[in-house]
Amino acid sequence: MSRPQPDSTESVLQRGDTGAGVADVREILTQLGLLREPGHRAPTDVHSAEYDDAVELAVRHFQQVRGLSVDGIVGRETYDAMTSARWRFGDRLLQHSVNRPLHGDDVMTLQERLIGLGYDAGKPDAIFGVATARALRSFQADYGLIADGTCGPATIRALHQLSRGVSGGRPQLLRQEAALVTSGPHLFGKRVVIDPGHGGPDKGHVLGETTESDLTWDIASRIEGQLAAAGGTAYLTRGRRGNPTTTERAALANSTDADLLLTLHVESHPSPHARGVATYYFGTGSGSGPGSSVGENLAGMLCREVVSRTALLDCGTHAKSWDLLRLTRMPAVRLDCGYLSHPVDRRMLLDARFRSTIAQAVLASIQRLYLPEADDFATGALEVQSLRR
Repeated sequence: MSRPQPDSTESVLQRGDTGAGVADVREILTQLGLLREPGHRAPTDVHSAEYDDAVELAVRHFQQVRGLSVDGIVGRETYDAMTSARWRFGDRLLQHSVNRPLHGDDVMTLQERLIGLGYDAGKPDAIFGVATARALRSFQADYGLIADGTCGPATIRALHQLSRGVSGGRPQLLRQEAALVTSGPHLFGKRVVIDPGHGGPDKGHVLGETTESDLTWDIASRIEGQLAAAGGTAYLTRGRRGNPTTTERAALANSTDADLLLTLHVESHPSPHARGVATYYFGTGSGSGPGSSVGENLAGMLCREVVSRTALLDCGTHAKSWDLLRLTRMPAVRLDCGYLSHPVDRRMLLDARFRSTIAQAVLASIQRLYLPEADDFATGALEVQSLRR
């Protein structure tokens, strides 16, 4: 039976709401041990279930642990993460489906155990895709099981019994780092997906005639030009008027077999003190679980390069499990280029020279990512003009 849930990124549940959707959220939080219900709720109470302070606190805790935006609001991304968290490894049969791929924490556990045993299940994204099915069949064949790509009781028992087969680091991260080294130090031939946030009718943050979607498109176009001049190739996830979904953006990125993905945003906040640049990479920030070491390195380098070349305040680098960072196969980084709501940041964002400087910082960061440590530059010292072919 389908469960009541937010039906789009615009449909949310928040404090003060009541109804069946809230009842489902309360049930999930109770199952996860994040909420204590006063007693059994009868079916007739479902529509009077309330999104109260205790629910908001539990949602915030869940979001913090899962590397989501901590706002206490259940939108599509938070609800999907909560639904995934309900599944424990062994709760159900796992197999690949083209039309409706399984997703959940149990899939994530399967992926991590296969990767830990040396099988390439792809990026651990909690989605049972082709790479996971291929790795599972290889594991089953190697251990004398029926190699049908279905994770049933026999396969689960075998995975429980076997210890980690690869040591010296997380195998998936080692693969990312090895691919980085073997690709060579030059930007020539590198493929980078540039994702200008929002687009089309979704303007993002708006102040007067200035919109986030226009600013991100302009910065993305400048990065595209800078990268092309250095011999690389940029793929933009949208045109000036397009507005693909997050899933569509991730699918386009994956179809290019690109080396990196950079998604661009501009922030806004009611607080008059909110300003600066921040970067994000795939991870939960808990020190365990999936993550991207290459993404983390690029995010940190990018934040420092932007700060050194502009007057933006350094808001740091953070691990997040947002969908676009999680669903893309390549290392992915989000760059927040300042706050449209802050007068100083806004003045800089409206300056075309500043937007070109952001593009230069991006190019310098990508180049430094591929350079051997002995050939690396100090932050802010790499002249982008020297990279042009």
